[in-house]
Amino acid sequence: MTDAVGSIDMPDAQDETPDSKKKSRKGGKRGKKGPFGRLALFYRQIVAELRKVVWPTRNQLTTYTAVVIVFVVVMIGIVTVIDMGFAEAVKYVFG
Repeated sequence: MTDAVGSIDMPDAQDETPDSKKKSRKGGKRGKKGPFGRLALFYRQIVAELRKVVWPTRNQLTTYTAVVIVFVVVMIGIVTVIDMGFAEAVKYVFG
């Protein structure tokens, strides 16, 4: 059976150089930082990602909240009706 085109399971012999079998290094600047440096970097990245977020306006937030509350109330009503129907069916079947 032949390998798929572009398979990376078995690298070709010409891809391996004698230098690639030497010791592997940790990832650049991240490898040299201590635990507190990595923690500070992590929190800086969190703040940077939160700045990219498009936050909803107050009007959008109230609209979304109202939609969720109405949906939950409707679902509670549907589940209640189905539950009462099953209860009546069980009473009818089992007496």
